[in-house]
Amino acid sequence: MDYTKPVTTTFELQRQTIKQSQEALEQGIEFQKTFNQAVVDGLDGQESAQQRAVELQQEAIHNTLDAVEENVPGTDAEAFDDVRTAVDEQYDELLANHEEAFETIAEEFESGSEAYDDLALDYLDALEEQLEMVIEAHEEVEEQSVEVTEQVAEQFEELQAQVEEVQEQVREVQEQAVDAA
Repeated sequence: MDYTKPVTTTFELQRQTIKQSQEALEQGIEFQKTFNQAVVDGLDGQESAQQRAVELQQEAIHNTLDAVEENVPGTDAEAFDDVRTAVDEQYDELLANHEEAFETIAEEFESGSEAYDDLALDYLDALEEQLEMVIEAHEEVEEQSVEVTEQVAEQFEELQAQVEEVQEQVREVQEQAVDAA
């Protein structure tokens, strides 16, 4: 009878659990890296959408000024040109600040994302080394456990054989006693 099977199965299950936990952690870190990149990539789309909204507001103001100039009698065309120029200057400044803000946000986020990636790689490397040591130690403990289990099984089988031998001797003595009587 193989008494070591439950021991080896238990140790194998424990190693599989350790490896699966490591894989789950690696997947979580990889997900975070992918998410960070998606955020950085999404900033471009967000910037474009907001820039387009600002440009639409500027266009709406120009349309309003055009409508007032065309429909209000006695308006000074030069005054409207000055207002348009002022509006354009303000929107140009707003768009420049908008672009600078998004560049700063993107740079900061990319920098933070790169730092996270570097730390995550260092962490995973250290974790892998530690898990290799744990697995090696685990395998050594398994070997020792199997050896002890085999020794105990041998001793048990020897004891069982001795018990059977003693039982056989008792039966023989009982039979001799019955025969003698």
